[in-house]
Amino acid sequence: MWIAKDWKDYEVIDCSKGEKVERWGEYTLVRPDPQVIWDTQKTVPEWRRMNGHYHRSKKGGGEWEFFDLPKQWQIHYKELTFNLKPFSFKHTGIFPEQAVNWDWFSEKIRRADRPIKVLNLFAYTGGATLAAAAAGASVTHVDASKGMVNWAKENASSSGLSEKPVRWLVDDCVKFVEREIRRGNRYDAIIMDPPSYGRGPKGEIWKIEDAIHPLIKLCTQILSDTPLFFLINSYTTGLAPAVLTYMLSTELKRFSGTVDSQEIGLPVTHSGLVLPCGASGRWEAAEN
Repeated sequence: MWIAKDWKDYEVIDCSKGEKVERWGEYTLVRPDPQVIWDTQKTVPEWRRMNGHYHRSKKGGGEWEFFDLPKQWQIHYKELTFNLKPFSFKHTGIFPEQAVNWDWFSEKIRRADRPIKVLNLFAYTGGATLAAAAAGASVTHVDASKGMVNWAKENASSSGLSEKPVRWLVDDCVKFVEREIRRGNRYDAIIMDPPSYGRGPKGEIWKIEDAIHPLIKLCTQILSDTPLFFLINSYTTGLAPAVLTYMLSTELKRFSGTVDSQEIGLPVTHSGLVLPCGASGRWEAAEN
């Protein structure tokens, strides 16, 4: 398992009975987590000192209950700054476990010793975009939500990265890749963090089990002749790490490189164990 263990402004304090209690900078939140199926005693005091609690509804969805929490605040990861705000479906605007991938590809970009063009699909609020730009890459950031793209721009500004070469695009990711194929544009690295289910700007339905392999095939057509890496993140239970390995190995076999896929996770302070948070598949070019 790849573990995001270098956070200073964030931690999972404890998790039990379908919930986790987390520290986000100065504030403590309790949020549901479907992976937390164990039932242990909630003895950690932060369970009772929370600033916000997201209550899951049995009918689906849920709502926040706030106790002295600002509408927006910031946390930092190394040189990056993120603006947080709780919104309707339990999220805060960042997936902290992804820091383990930011560190991995940032090092690859820095060591490449050449200009690197990165395409970030389903780019959300820009964690991967910021990390790649800070490492020296030029980035094309694509997400179907205008609100998320604006949030990502705000994070870039807060991180001092506004002048970096980033293209911010509100677009359907599949249609964008199809147009890039026709335009003949190429990228040295691709990052994708697709949702399990979603809709595009014009109501296009996305279901990951049906759509992810065709999208990987499409993306191989816009890779440069010397690609650096290809990263896929999945929060869908049915897409085990071995499935990600199989798809990447099959579609990138014409390039010289290796594939590795693992669960990603976050350390839990109280238990000393690791909370699983999805999976990532990584293809990386063979080193000369």
